[in-house]
Amino acid sequence: MKFSKLDLLTLLISLFLFSACNKSNTLGLNLDPNNAIQGSLVDTLTVNAKTVTDDPVLGSSLVRYPLGFLTDDLIGTSQASLAMSVNLPSAAYSFGTNATVDSVVLTLPYAAQPSGYNNLLAFYGDTISTNYTVNVYQLNKNILAEPSFLSNKVWDYNTTSQGTFSGKIKPTTAFMVTDIVPGKAGTLKSVKQLRIKLNNAFISGPSGVLKYSPAQLLNNASFNNAFKGLYVTASASGGKGGIMFFDMASTAANLEIYYKRQNATTATAIDTVLAAFPVQKVNGPISATIQHTWSASVNTQLNDATNKQYPTNYLQGLAGLKTKISFPYLQKFKSDLGGSRIIINKAELVVELSSGTDVAPLTPADRITLYRYDIAGQRTVLPDASVSTVTSATDPRAVQDISQFGGFYDTTNKRYVFQVTSYIQDLYDGKTTDYGTFLCPISPTEFSFGPSLATATRSVIGAFKNTNNRIKLNVYYTKITDK
Repeated sequence: MKFSKLDLLTLLISLFLFSACNKSNTLGLNLDPNNAIQGSLVDTLTVNAKTVTDDPVLGSSLVRYPLGFLTDDLIGTSQASLAMSVNLPSAAYSFGTNATVDSVVLTLPYAAQPSGYNNLLAFYGDTISTNYTVNVYQLNKNILAEPSFLSNKVWDYNTTSQGTFSGKIKPTTAFMVTDIVPGKAGTLKSVKQLRIKLNNAFISGPSGVLKYSPAQLLNNASFNNAFKGLYVTASASGGKGGIMFFDMASTAANLEIYYKRQNATTATAIDTVLAAFPVQKVNGPISATIQHTWSASVNTQLNDATNKQYPTNYLQGLAGLKTKISFPYLQKFKSDLGGSRIIINKAELVVELSSGTDVAPLTPADRITLYRYDIAGQRTVLPDASVSTVTSATDPRAVQDISQFGGFYDTTNKRYVFQVTSYIQDLYDGKTTDYGTFLCPISPTEFSFGPSLATATRSVIGAFKNTNNRIKLNVYYTKITDK
């Protein structure tokens, strides 16, 4: 066989490259051995974890508003109620002449559902076995005058129910309603709403809206001073119950009053009118109130003032439960390395679900978050999550996109993973003090560093010393031996 010079040259280059690839461990042998670097993985660093109650948060200005009653055998019961302002369809509103009420309906549109999530955004819990009872009451005090809207607020309301819904909840089922336009034929429209029929006397009675003076119907301030607002509660029977979520930014959120009145131009003619009084957060305050009652196992942890480590920990939305974690032996790890400087190439926190706790309808949270306290005890992001879409105090070491920070539920491995490289590096170097680091559920569609009322999901997670389901820290590092 004959080779051209070009073929021979190609063969020699290939042999050289092959030799280089098979002797990569000899690269750098001429370097100063004092400057040599070594790559290592440590996954045995202790991660302490303890379940604690979450802090009350602002119950207003939410992406989604919760309402319902949920029973969780592992965690306890949770109840979500809503206080809401009601506003005029227009300034100086008039019901016209000889108005008589046909019906009154409070319409609460369910939250929209994007694709790609295990849990509904509009509902968490049981839609099959549970019957729900939703009651509507009138507030005793003007909601516009309230100074605070924290999620643990106790509202003052008249305990006489002004309307009730009873039955199954169908958050994904659309049904047809008639849209009334004065002087024209009604049109049908498809809606996904909870519709609660109220007593006609609530509107047409001696102190009802229909009897309000022109001054009381002049503007939203004067109207709310007279009407006060509504308070909506829910209970559940049979099954585990559940929590509904409503889009109170929707123009479909209204107190709808269907009534008849004398035609303005023809005295013998009668008009059928729909007056939609908005209960939308853009027009006035709407606030969620949350009440939790913990199970015996949760209370055991909450009441334990020691540093005892339990095999399971709890995360719950609706500002319920969070898990405080810490890395108590990180400085000992540094001491074991002789105080050497290291470069942490990658650090990830792995949070595994506790076995057998992912049973429908109470499936694990689609997303959890990891955040920390600063020196003032205020919630803040980890440096790894300090991107411009989350905070103005960005960190150049942060992930490029907040989704890369992690916290999404891995349905295959039944776990959550966070990228915490910069945070662990700062703790190791002593640049940051751990004033408290926490895990809690958040909405899968919006990142937040702290408790969320926009989700009712929960996750029961393992612990560092749990041999089957663990919380562990994987640190990939390079030791710098340059002296």
